[in-house]
Amino acid sequence: MPNIKSAKKRVIVTKTKTARNKARNSALKTALKKANAAIEANAADKEVLVKAAIKKIDQAEVKGLIHKNNAARKKSALTKKLNG
Repeated sequence: MPNIKSAKKRVIVTKTKTARNKARNSALKTALKKANAAIEANAADKEVLVKAAIKKIDQAEVKGLIHKNNAARKKSALTKKLNG
């Protein structure tokens, strides 16, 4: 356990940010899985789910969870799968 005040604060801030990032990452993965499953099953709401997944990808990119090229690759793959 840290003794210095600033180090104690860093521990708390890191814990908070880790929890927030973990939640966002989980939401992103869930959205991607739902969109892929809808495309595979040819569901009626697949366009809506893909749009939601793309929104989650954009949010993850803005927050720094994933690199912009990674986000572009994920969106491209989803769109290609939807249109294919």
